[in-house]
Amino acid sequence: MLVERGFALGVPRDYARARHLRLQREPARLVPVGEDIHGRPQWLQPRAARASSRMRAAASQDGIELQLVSAFRSIEYQLGIVERKLARGLTIDAILRVSAAPGYSEHHSGRCVDFTTPGCAPLDEAFEHTPAFDWLRRHAGEYGFTLSYPRNNAHGIAYEPWHWCWRAKART
Repeated sequence: MLVERGFALGVPRDYARARHLRLQREPARLVPVGEDIHGRPQWLQPRAARASSRMRAAASQDGIELQLVSAFRSIEYQLGIVERKLARGLTIDAILRVSAAPGYSEHHSGRCVDFTTPGCAPLDEAFEHTPAFDWLRRHAGEYGFTLSYPRNNAHGIAYEPWHWCWRAKART
């Protein structure tokens, strides 16, 4: 199991409890949502994809360009991220301050997106000073998206103003 491989790399066995994170299941179905800033296709689960499309269209109508940096990411891909960072000499503690452990990333769920906007480096805290971030702060909730990792979050993950996750609304 891939999560076990993460433990073998040094992810603490009590990671989920200590970080208040739950294991994320990969969706049975993904749909394309366009290309990221590097020209790679990106995918989300269908309902999150529809919400993301509506949100990005609304932002565009307001003159805001929300560019995709990352969407669905498999557990196996997340494991590779950790392995590459370890190979570069980072410690597992340093890695887990900026990335969720394999199996626990919201990206595995197919419900979250990392955004950037023209003129802003991807995955940079400077995103919080852009009109795009201000637009998301004011409007993302209308489309079911929330900022997962605000400053000083309970998960012990660095502030990520670019990371927005879609939460299904209760059906009435």
